[in-house]
Amino acid sequence: MTESVYNIGEGPATRVSLSLPEGTAAAIRERVGKREFSAFITAAVERELRGRILDEYLADYERRNGPISTAAQDRAREVFDEVFAGESEWPAAS
Repeated sequence: MTESVYNIGEGPATRVSLSLPEGTAAAIRERVGKREFSAFITAAVERELRGRILDEYLADYERRNGPISTAAQDRAREVFDEVFAGESEWPAAS
């Protein structure tokens, strides 16, 4: 079951239960403190989502148009991060 909560300045959020290896959780707390734990996890998950979504877009582009140079892939990652870093909704690859 999830519970909707509101984070000031970040819009609505959903409270979820998360299991992490004990050492991982301890390492995060040591670095960011208990109060910033959720923000740290959120930022890490959002980076992973952006990376995976962009990988889907790039793979689709390559299927349709052929290989993409490393430089073009790097530039696409920069642009994608700039455009979607602050978005509250995630784009989906078709």
